[in-house]
Amino acid sequence: MHKRNPENTSIKIYSTSWCGPCKMAKSFLTEKGYQYQEIDIEENNISREKMASLTRGTTVPQIIINEQPIGGFEDLINLFETEAFK
Repeated sequence: MHKRNPENTSIKIYSTSWCGPCKMAKSFLTEKGYQYQEIDIEENNISREKMASLTRGTTVPQIIINEQPIGGFEDLINLFETEAFK
């Protein structure tokens, strides 16, 4: 298993401007030194159904790391507790 770090990790966050967990996920990643691409589903007219087809989830945030959907904010926190991110 490769260790993840800001240089070898690409992250997309599907979010909305009003979403508290979205803001927490973005703050968490910034604090850890990771950059991310934010995709506001409302600004980009992405329906929940379309987002689900891209991420497997219908709630925001939906986070994709290295092209793998991982879920939402709690899933992100749990992932960072694994050996891949320590």
